[in-house]
Amino acid sequence: MHPSYFEAADPARMAAEFPIGDEFLRVFKSLSRDELRARQEKQFRQLMARAWRTGFYRRHWGAHGIEAGDIRTLDDLPKLPTYDKTQLMESIANHPPLGDFHAMDTYPAGAHPPIVFHTTSGTTGRPQPLLFGPWSREVQNLLLARIYLLQGMRSSDVVHSVYGHGMINGGHYVREAVVHWTNALFMSAGTGVETRSLNQVQLMRDFGATVIVGFADYIKRLAEVARENGIEPGRDIKIRLICGHLGRESREQMSAMWGGAAVHDWYGVGDTGAIAAEGPDGDGLYVMEDAQFLEICDIDTGAPLADGEQGDMVCTSLFKHDIYPIVRFNTHDVSKYKTGQSSLGLNLRRIEGFLGRSDNMVKLRGINVFPHAVGPILQNRTEFNGQFLCKVSRDTTGRDDMLVLCEVTGPADVDAYKQALKASMGVEVDVQFVTPGALAPLTQIEQRQKPIRLVDERFV
Repeated sequence: MHPSYFEAADPARMAAEFPIGDEFLRVFKSLSRDELRARQEKQFRQLMARAWRTGFYRRHWGAHGIEAGDIRTLDDLPKLPTYDKTQLMESIANHPPLGDFHAMDTYPAGAHPPIVFHTTSGTTGRPQPLLFGPWSREVQNLLLARIYLLQGMRSSDVVHSVYGHGMINGGHYVREAVVHWTNALFMSAGTGVETRSLNQVQLMRDFGATVIVGFADYIKRLAEVARENGIEPGRDIKIRLICGHLGRESREQMSAMWGGAAVHDWYGVGDTGAIAAEGPDGDGLYVMEDAQFLEICDIDTGAPLADGEQGDMVCTSLFKHDIYPIVRFNTHDVSKYKTGQSSLGLNLRRIEGFLGRSDNMVKLRGINVFPHAVGPILQNRTEFNGQFLCKVSRDTTGRDDMLVLCEVTGPADVDAYKQALKASMGVEVDVQFVTPGALAPLTQIEQRQKPIRLVDERFV
């Protein structure tokens, strides 16, 4: 008989290897960088042993002349080529339906561990299969719970989640993290399609929600829906903590919208799980280095960059040595490492957080422009409700232009908006105002976890 999911996960061993709660703080205030590196190297050896047995990595590395003996330690990691969604989707097309980047075939016939199967949201194209073994799934869950506890979640909290479900990994992953490792009460509301926005704020009020988890855009939208229906955040819905994907969004604005709640950011992707998160100090995002080895690499050359330089986040998930090995996965999300010491005294490196996507970056008259930056640039304008869409076009002379559509609740100065955007982004763009709600069919904010912020019409 096969071991059950729970037997294969071995949660007692897991909690010993990846401390959580107060033990996390204790360990990483005392653990030296050399001791941390030894832990990383032990996992890296297991990861590479599994990866070399998969068809995807043998083919990908072999094409670059890499042999197994060439990669012995993490110092050798830059010798390996990165990969991204493009290579994964090619693997799926050539080896349907799951591709050959998983490691199920490395086990004897019928003897692989239980598999958790989800997909990505398909934000950048066709959804990608995501496969987890019990060990990798529960380590991911533990890491996210570790982050939530670091940010202030308590066992007494009622946690309202706006992550999507269905085949999408996000909502299920977050639910498992909270239920398995924090003991808080969890409300799986999902997106506005799964549970209408008005119903969500009513549920939060009626069941006493104290924490919201999800993406910033929709969390802000729920505050607006609540007020539109006479439900006042902070009075009728006593949210004390918001843990979400904020990027450059203003924590102060989000806090004010929800009656003064504490607001904290974290970062991760479907393939890797949680990678980094803010602590209560709000001084950058601490990389979960006992589980994730994160490089910042040049967007054009792929070369690792020094601390303080901005580039693509390339992740090696050290703990994923059971079903889906991840070695130098280029997320194409942009960040940079912070310098200086942690005010919490944690011996972990910190990043600035999500600064944009290099594959969603627009080069406008020689300037790199990240559409996601528009909202934070304009967020202090009281009539701007936070909803926007960037449209890029090319005229007959070959000149590229960007039009920024902004939802406003009252009179606004278009020149002031244009000047603010130019001052921050370094290039002139056009601005057009629309009424609240007008962009929803284009951004799909009620349907998608990550609203559409860019429409590129140059190549249509």
